[in-house]
Amino acid sequence: MQAIILAAGMGKRLRELTKDNTKCMVEVNGTTLIERVLGQLDRLGLSRIVLVVGYKGEKLVSFVDTLSIDTPIVFVDNPIYDRTNNIYSLYLAKEYLLQEDTLLLESDLIIENGILEKLAAFSSPNAVLVAPWESWMDGTVVTLDCQNRIQAFLDKRQFSFSDTDAYYKTVNIYRFSREFLTSHYVPFLEAYCTALGHNEYYEQVLKVIAQLSEPWMHALVLEDEKWYEIDDIQDLDIAEILFETDPEKRFARINARYGGFWRFGRIVDFCYLVNPYFPPQKLVDELQKSFEHLLRQYPSGQTVNNLLAANYYGLRVPSVMVGNGAAELIKGLMETEAGKIGLTAPSFDEYRNRAKEEQLLVFTPSNPDFSYQIEEIISFYAGKDLSMLLLVNPENPTGFCLTNEALDRMIQWSKTEGIVLVVDESFSDFSETETLFDQELLDKNPHLVVIKSISKSFGVPGLRLGVLATTNEKIMKRISKEMSIWNINSFAEYFMQIWGKYRSSYQSSLKLIKEARIQFEKELESVANLTVFPSRANYILCEVHAPVSSHDLAVRLLEEEGLLIKDLSQKKGIAPRQCIRLAVRTKEENTYLVEALKRHVGPL
Repeated sequence: MQAIILAAGMGKRLRELTKDNTKCMVEVNGTTLIERVLGQLDRLGLSRIVLVVGYKGEKLVSFVDTLSIDTPIVFVDNPIYDRTNNIYSLYLAKEYLLQEDTLLLESDLIIENGILEKLAAFSSPNAVLVAPWESWMDGTVVTLDCQNRIQAFLDKRQFSFSDTDAYYKTVNIYRFSREFLTSHYVPFLEAYCTALGHNEYYEQVLKVIAQLSEPWMHALVLEDEKWYEIDDIQDLDIAEILFETDPEKRFARINARYGGFWRFGRIVDFCYLVNPYFPPQKLVDELQKSFEHLLRQYPSGQTVNNLLAANYYGLRVPSVMVGNGAAELIKGLMETEAGKIGLTAPSFDEYRNRAKEEQLLVFTPSNPDFSYQIEEIISFYAGKDLSMLLLVNPENPTGFCLTNEALDRMIQWSKTEGIVLVVDESFSDFSETETLFDQELLDKNPHLVVIKSISKSFGVPGLRLGVLATTNEKIMKRISKEMSIWNINSFAEYFMQIWGKYRSSYQSSLKLIKEARIQFEKELESVANLTVFPSRANYILCEVHAPVSSHDLAVRLLEEEGLLIKDLSQKKGIAPRQCIRLAVRTKEENTYLVEALKRHVGPL
């Protein structure tokens, strides 16, 4: 058996990375694609490796000659690589195709060790590596029969998103028998190139053969094995995370993304805080029904979107402002505040990060569970000439929640002292405390500013919605000035148009979260070396005790279990204590995490 690698392309979409290098010489975590795949092929005991080169061919040949590869390597040159596609590169190697069973690969792939051995040992002499279709994939897809034989090769024109559950993406690695290559593929390849030219893809030939013949090729379906096709810098970024061998570095790189984990299908996210029981499918279907219309239309400006939020919460329009997530509102609020700012620690870091360090006066609770009394706050800030005081309730990440009576006390004290009181109640819906989104309360207390993240509580973080309410005209004007007229998109606006119809479903979701949290807390208490703190939100704070640190535990869970949790060992107000924050997901997912924790920390 031999291997043929197609490596003549220019890789224009990789921009500067392929200005002076071939595509397959791009490095993933310090190793070039070609070096990696040649090493993998070298372990198969092949008779030879045929490498079809073109763009920067001399440079690629020189580089390959420096590698310690025992398998003989033959080079075939495509001199018109800039005017042809990979069908012509394969056509140039047709004489080799006629001589042996062949593994055919494209050079822009990175695959996990062991995949080629699996294909070489596969029972079918003619096979293609495929993976279940996912949204990030592009290119040729196939359909399979009940015996995993190829039924059809589908190009972009035949692709239908309504049928994707039945699609498999070709990994662009094939195994062909000499008999099939001699009797079918090479004759069809020659005829295709003669009739239709050289600016096509070699898979077009397979498509023709599949249409004319009985099923002749089996699919070897990859499940958990890692692979990625690198066409541009975004692909390269993802591939470097997927194939990072250092668990510490991989953990750091994943966390540095702050989301977008759907690109990494095997990660279960217990880090970011989203309601898993909302929105209901009917609401999703309603959004999807209007997708094209919303995609092609401008959203309304600030005034209309403020009206939608005001209508839902029963507030007057001038009292409400909608943001691109609560983060945009926090940015506008904090970066326009010039006076001294009081806040608690630990707390949501976005507030701290948006203020100047010299402005901050930080209160840190002395209680081991991070709870505090309002009188402690009042005593700490008495006489400190505060301009603004921030409270997150329930607190993030501790889950500690002030009572309505305590909040009333704080509202009155701050009013007397002339302090702007900002209460972030992004998680209050989970706590069963009364919302401060109350027009009468706001009218009586123009010093009060209330912020709520819609993304978290309603389970729609991709829409990026947050709401601020206050009757303080000065604050409203200065924040509004910082925002663009179209600060949210049409999908977020439409969500606010229809969310009122789903109030009962939302209330049901909150009950399910509470039930899941209570069960989750009980299960977590069965884990050794773990202190579980009571929570009134959709997350639970735990302290990790020796022998494992919170950071090491988080790294292990990601690397070995595919579970992402929040390590808080460096967080201000918590460090040097070893704590983790765990999002409340479905009961089944929570139980799975608990079992994983027992494997790494131990059962009681």
